[in-house]
Amino acid sequence: MLLTGIFPALTTPFYPDGRIYAKKLEHNVDRYSRTPIAGMAVLGSTGEVVMLSEEEQREVLRVAAEVATPEKVLLAGVGHESAIKTVEAAEFAAKLNYDVALVRTPHYYRPQMKPENLLAYYRFVGDRSPLPVLLYSVPPFTAYDLPAEVIQELAQHPNIIGIKESSGVIEKIADVVARTRNIRRTTNATEVFSAVTARMLKPAAAEPARELVSVAALTGNGGKQTSKDVVSAPKPNFKMRSKEVGFQLLAGSAQKLLASVEAGAAGAVLAFASAAPTACFEIYTAWKDGDQELAQLKQQRIVEPATRVASQLGIPALKYALDLNGYYGGPPRLPLLPLTGDQRAEVERLMADVRN
Repeated sequence: MLLTGIFPALTTPFYPDGRIYAKKLEHNVDRYSRTPIAGMAVLGSTGEVVMLSEEEQREVLRVAAEVATPEKVLLAGVGHESAIKTVEAAEFAAKLNYDVALVRTPHYYRPQMKPENLLAYYRFVGDRSPLPVLLYSVPPFTAYDLPAEVIQELAQHPNIIGIKESSGVIEKIADVVARTRNIRRTTNATEVFSAVTARMLKPAAAEPARELVSVAALTGNGGKQTSKDVVSAPKPNFKMRSKEVGFQLLAGSAQKLLASVEAGAAGAVLAFASAAPTACFEIYTAWKDGDQELAQLKQQRIVEPATRVASQLGIPALKYALDLNGYYGGPPRLPLLPLTGDQRAEVERLMADVRN
């Protein structure tokens, strides 16, 4: 699977009483689908995944998959502390035609999470997951930083295709890129070298091959068929080509997006992009086009709001920023609290120049 570009980390909308607001999730996913983002990450840390029951997680995955346009790559947050539960969640996501299993590091038993534990965990998941696996290291929330040496070892696994590196440490990003530089794999891409998703292939795969009754069978000629008597399953209605990719690193810090792609990141999964997807995309595309001056200008524009809203004030502020930009943010779940009046005024000020 090709992982380049910007992936907003979706929030999970709630009613004021805490129930999942599925219609608002549909609204958000539909709006994201109309932006130039590469795809969406569902049930990451920004989605308050640790606050959701297993049934609620499945509902969120189902709704997002039903609404997202086929060309958007879908990353499913399936990580659990148990490797077995993680594989079960990946199997469910695969049935919904997700493209990648996003698997955060197990961390509850942190003192015992030695390199050998993480290697065994991810190899178990990689061996059994029907989806390609994207490692997910998010030390701001787990207080566990997946070591570069372990990432290098896991990158050799054929079903582990990359990592979402959310440490925000540019030196580590550069180190991981250097350690995995020699890993080369082939994936499908469109004629313009964008990703080919499972949902793009679904219409062709869903229509079964049609078998014609041969003339020989009708005339009693032994019931033999020739190759001309069988109509094969339809092919996708677009051309595909092969593209060589490496071990793909997606950054997790919007305020350091430009530095991350300059260090070798293929793209980014960003909480701030859930409120400002276009602003984040503009940084990436300016860098890709080689316009360093414009990329720096676009990056500087979001440094303060991304740092304060997404990183420091967190999900309650991020959801309010969504409300300001035409998405539905709504309330967080307890123990997270809504913003105070002063905090809302601060977010309004910070987001005033970051509109879609």
